[in-house]
Amino acid sequence: MYEAILTLETVEECIKFFDDLCSVTELRAIEQRYHVARLLSDGHVYNTILEQTGASSATISRVNRSLQYGAGGYEVVFGRLK
Repeated sequence: MYEAILTLETVEECIKFFDDLCSVTELRAIEQRYHVARLLSDGHVYNTILEQTGASSATISRVNRSLQYGAGGYEVVFGRLK
């Protein structure tokens, strides 16, 4: 699957692929975790993130653990998007 993702060339192709691959609920959850990660990475506090994303404190904590102790995937993406 990861090799399939790497073959996608445009945002539109990614949208089509993930729309086919995931349910609306799954996509929203993934998008919410990404948004939480961006806000945490930018130094926002939990209350602000909760207000902006509607994410639960458990989700925010889980994403924060990934940022602190994960494999570094978020950092790779954030660095490349700057």
